[in-house]
Amino acid sequence: TVVALLAMLAAVEAGRQAALLAPTEILARQHLATLAPLAARAGVAIDLLTGRDAANRRTAVLLGLADGTLPLVVGTHALLQDDVRFQDLALAVIDEQHRFGVDQRLALTEKGTAVDILAMTATPIPRTLQMSAYGDMDVSAIREKPPGRTPVDTRAIPMDRLEEVVDGLARHLATGAKAFWVCPRVEDGGDLGGLTDATGRAATLGSRFGKRVGLVHGRMASADKDAVMTAFADGDVDVLVATTVVEVGVNVPSATLMVIEHAERFGLAQLHQLRGRVGRGTDKSVCLLLYQPPVSDTMRQRLTTIRDTDDGFAIAEADLALRGAGDMLGVKQSGLPDFRLADLPAHTDLLAIAHDDARVLLANDPDLTGPRGEAVRTLLYLWERDAAIRYLGT
Repeated sequence: TVVALLAMLAAVEAGRQAALLAPTEILARQHLATLAPLAARAGVAIDLLTGRDAANRRTAVLLGLADGTLPLVVGTHALLQDDVRFQDLALAVIDEQHRFGVDQRLALTEKGTAVDILAMTATPIPRTLQMSAYGDMDVSAIREKPPGRTPVDTRAIPMDRLEEVVDGLARHLATGAKAFWVCPRVEDGGDLGGLTDATGRAATLGSRFGKRVGLVHGRMASADKDAVMTAFADGDVDVLVATTVVEVGVNVPSATLMVIEHAERFGLAQLHQLRGRVGRGTDKSVCLLLYQPPVSDTMRQRLTTIRDTDDGFAIAEADLALRGAGDMLGVKQSGLPDFRLADLPAHTDLLAIAHDDARVLLANDPDLTGPRGEAVRTLLYLWERDAAIRYLGT
């Protein structure tokens, strides 16, 4: 977050504006709480924009962005609305990049001219990893963990040992520690293959642990979610049963146990992000991946990867191998491209040559109006990529 602020302040120093886009209101508010004191010391105004803002407050923020008196803003998807206009947006910071689609990231960059993008994530999506290899995105990695943090012990356990896990939870709570319990859906849907729902699990655990169990999910009102999260952080709730709403923006150092039911149904990035909710203090933390056998080869590879490494880039590379990179000139963020001329691992040398050639072409003919430029335009047309080329920067 501090790295993002330094980049945003560089934009302000140049007389322009910067915006930080977060996937949830909880995370956006946490970012504002972190950035506001630092921005104030630098004498720079910063504010928040979410979908739940009162009309008069929203109007004030929009006016500040439009006339340039508000150089920095933190927001949710509300920043993408058509009525949000910047005087001169220079930098778009995308936090938890994997939670946004290509179209959404593009919508923010289109609110300015030649807007730079800083994407932040613990696990790059396959498309981003591939784009970095193509040279279309520079990568900076902060590999050091904050001082005092210890690795999270990750284990994969079959669902038929659920009672053992609940007994282990009881012993865990007896030490005064807290725990997350994540389920793949909010409530019983009837025909979704027996997946556990958060509402039902909260009731089951509540029958044993009483009021020490709290429930939070995306369908709750913002105030209700905030109340439960505050109770969890303050110690009034010891077990937080949740959906993936806790994937980002939750920092409770006293929580040292993460239980993920039906972990085989989650993606690698989600599993890594959920595991990151524990291990944020100095005490030993454990993440239990409960899975329902039998699992497919792909599911087994995901569970094995998340169990054996906590390196976000290694996990992203495994995700790339499992899901594919998606469409470099389109909006798909995973899967096989519609047309494959070359394969990245097999043609690395050709990739470097092609990349250098493309840079020279764009430097000499940025509008692609010369003979070679026209040839490139023809190729893009034949591949039905002439319109999608604008997605490269997103």
